[in-house]
Amino acid sequence: MNKIQQNFLSNLQIREQYFNTSKTAGADKGKEAQGVSFQDILAQKSLDAAKGAPFKFSKHASNRLADRNIELTAGQMERLAEGAQKAGVKGIRDSLVMVDNLAFIVNVPNATVVTAMDQNQADENIFTNIDGAVIA
Repeated sequence: MNKIQQNFLSNLQIREQYFNTSKTAGADKGKEAQGVSFQDILAQKSLDAAKGAPFKFSKHASNRLADRNIELTAGQMERLAEGAQKAGVKGIRDSLVMVDNLAFIVNVPNATVVTAMDQNQADENIFTNIDGAVIA
């Protein structure tokens, strides 16, 4: 009769193998394993994104800037990013960010400027589909 050998891994063994949670697995790599929660990782990634993530301009916003001959200085870009970051801290998803006489609608979670205009070109100075505003 043939003996069949079954090599099944336990949940603990799989976790140690793939998530490096055991001290012995960490010792193999020359360092002690650290238990980091998902919440800690998410918070750190959000912080990193807020500090140095490149700001994107949608195609629509890029066209608006070009059509309206709007050129942003490095200082204005920095203030725009800071304004969007402040909006994100307050939980705002779609924000009006005012920088000097320029108005930007920013989708905060995606760090994307959706549209841009000179304050004088805004129709009746009415902005819709936003849930907050920041003057930067």
